[in-house]
Amino acid sequence: MIDGNRAAALGAKLSRVQVVAAYPITPQTPVTEALSEFVERGELQAQYVNVESEHSALAVCSSASLVGARTFTATSSHGLAYMHEMLHWVAGTRLPVVLACVNRAIGAPWNVLNDQQDSMSQRDTGWIQMYARNNQEILDLVIQAYSIAEKACLPVMVCYDGYVLSHTEMPVGVPSQDAVDRFLPPYKPHTILDPGSPRNYNLVTLANPRVNAEGVLCHGYMEIRYLLQEAMEKSKETIADVGREFSDLFGRSYVKLLWEDRMQDAEIAIVAMGSLAMEATVAADALRRDGLRVGVIGLRVFRPFPGRDVAGALGRCRLVVVFDKSISYGNEGATCTEIKAALYGSGANTAVHNFIVGLGGRDVKARELADAVKKTLSLVEGGALNNESAEWICEI
Repeated sequence: MIDGNRAAALGAKLSRVQVVAAYPITPQTPVTEALSEFVERGELQAQYVNVESEHSALAVCSSASLVGARTFTATSSHGLAYMHEMLHWVAGTRLPVVLACVNRAIGAPWNVLNDQQDSMSQRDTGWIQMYARNNQEILDLVIQAYSIAEKACLPVMVCYDGYVLSHTEMPVGVPSQDAVDRFLPPYKPHTILDPGSPRNYNLVTLANPRVNAEGVLCHGYMEIRYLLQEAMEKSKETIADVGREFSDLFGRSYVKLLWEDRMQDAEIAIVAMGSLAMEATVAADALRRDGLRVGVIGLRVFRPFPGRDVAGALGRCRLVVVFDKSISYGNEGATCTEIKAALYGSGANTAVHNFIVGLGGRDVKARELADAVKKTLSLVEGGALNNESAEWICEI
């Protein structure tokens, strides 16, 4: 029985990280505290670096990764926002850094409780984003993240809900170190700083390709961006392959970038991420008792977005109800936008409706999710559904 923060720390320990950059912020602090205990007791052979800010934490991970170390850090909310510049820098350098984001609301006003606005606001920085539904997935995804990052040459953010998971104890199967070592061999860096072969990284790069001092035509800035996008698209296959390998070794299925619950005969689908998707399975139970064929799709990976998998899973449904714990101001929840884009052009005749829920730690009850689905279904049947704007489940 361990909480989500302990699960993340154990995942990093079992992955044999070599550099941990630590800066406290609620509700992430226990992650790096646990790692400091592992290092102090000699259970983890790693350099533990206390830094003066979250920006510095990711700068330390970036530098350590450049010299060939396996690195880890964790943060939340404004800490992740403070890392914004370095998030771009790490992705642009194609470094396999792994970061645990313990999802928490963004101010103002100040709020230390859970929603997913922090990580969703960083979705375009070039990081793979994975969302855990329970504490077992937190541990498993951290371990898988290193294999994915090192094969795809991309950083990975493992996100999980603050307090709902981070401070809640659940049964977690912790694999042996020998088993993890078989799954995750020592890091072999794809590029490394070496005094014997000096080089510079991330020099000023102009728009167009140009010839270097040796007469080699080098990429311009746009080509480098293209290659990052190409790597993100290709990482879908890498994520699936790593998940399949993990499933074969540990017996827990991670073959898909999403998970499904009772979708075989579903006419109505609920879509969500993280622990909210688990709550949706309880709502689906209630709706099934009322005679509605409802299933649940939980997005395990948000970037790269698994559009083909989503379209395949949802295309036969007549109604999809998407619950977002974040909002893209002036539009709708980002998950809903992605779902609509995935279904566009697929031939599906599916109504999609969005609800914004749970911001700032507002409790999301299964019966509220079920009521929202029933309300949406009645609007669809009455021809009155407005799917251009999201509804909010709140008191106003």
